[in-house]
Amino acid sequence: MASDLRPLSELAASAGSPDDAQQLSDLISVVYDAAIDPFLWEGAIERATYFVGGAGAALFCKDVGAHHAATPYRFGYEIPLPVALFEQIYPAAERHFLGDFEQPIATTDLIPFGELAQTELYRQWAQPQGLVDFVSAVLDRTAISTAIFGVFRHERNGIVDNQARRQMRLIAPHIRRAVLIGRMFEFKAAELAAFADSLDGLSAAMYLVDAEARLVHANAAGNAILGAGDILHFVGGRLVARDAQVGQTLRDVFAPAGQGDAALGIKGIAVPLLGKDGERYVAHALPLTSGARRRAGIVYTAAAALFVRKATLAASTHEAIGKAFKLTPTELRVLLAIVEVGGIPEVATAFGVADTTVRTHVTRLFEKTGATRQADLVKLVAGYATPLAD
Repeated sequence: MASDLRPLSELAASAGSPDDAQQLSDLISVVYDAAIDPFLWEGAIERATYFVGGAGAALFCKDVGAHHAATPYRFGYEIPLPVALFEQIYPAAERHFLGDFEQPIATTDLIPFGELAQTELYRQWAQPQGLVDFVSAVLDRTAISTAIFGVFRHERNGIVDNQARRQMRLIAPHIRRAVLIGRMFEFKAAELAAFADSLDGLSAAMYLVDAEARLVHANAAGNAILGAGDILHFVGGRLVARDAQVGQTLRDVFAPAGQGDAALGIKGIAVPLLGKDGERYVAHALPLTSGARRRAGIVYTAAAALFVRKATLAASTHEAIGKAFKLTPTELRVLLAIVEVGGIPEVATAFGVADTTVRTHVTRLFEKTGATRQADLVKLVAGYATPLAD
């Protein structure tokens, strides 16, 4: 199952009291600011740690086939995770990186605590720090690597419970958006004052739009895409997608963006775009009406920034997969979207179709490929894209 697609107002309400809802809203704003200023990540991770109910947390990035993960940003624990000890539980721990997007997985879901407590990893690393469990969610996955956000549970927090899983489901989609956008560019803190100007230097296409999809500004890469007239067009002063369903999805993203981070919710985290020649792109939306990002919104009277990049899988790779398993064009499109966009609800939202429609295609993919889980489909695609896959 993929992320909850209810409006964020309902999700925030589910967090509990009005104070809890405000805490979530404030946390989301800090996380989105970290997308444009990497120096803010540690503070964002600290607040997310306490929101989920833990003592430490980190962003983890692992290459396919590797038995260890890098931690570009972390909070709450000083002793690096020893690779040699981690490899003792690697077969189970790897499943943290194979889950569905944004869905919580606890270490105690994968290995009983009694068995975990007998490992040298627990005795030498976790126990001295008082750590008893770990809950994570997949944020990004390409053919060669996976990124997750994970929170360590201390003895005082206890084993991962339903409350921790619920809190992780609330914040994971927003951390995912920030990570995906942050990978396209990095700003130094001093450059935030010139944020709007810095956007023009991105290699990824970037569009600033108001709440009614009126195009306010585009960088050079964005203008090049508009000039090609393939995936996006400039019509009547508005940014319009060539695919009508994708266009509606984008309008559904831009309209609430003017009301702030909480109103946008989890829409527009990853929207697939398909060119006439089969080239695949992914778009990500970031609201500009709150936090440090508000400066760009004021300068350009923009409600949101839309970033568009080419998908990571080469055309030759997905053509080979399609031929090998005799996939229809739609089945192939759904398969690639599962890798680039997320689970069934996200893909359905991005394509503007019902969940049941996507689920039918996924069932056919299982039948044709022999896979039984969405994670198996991702691993299958990774195997075609890199020789490092198992």
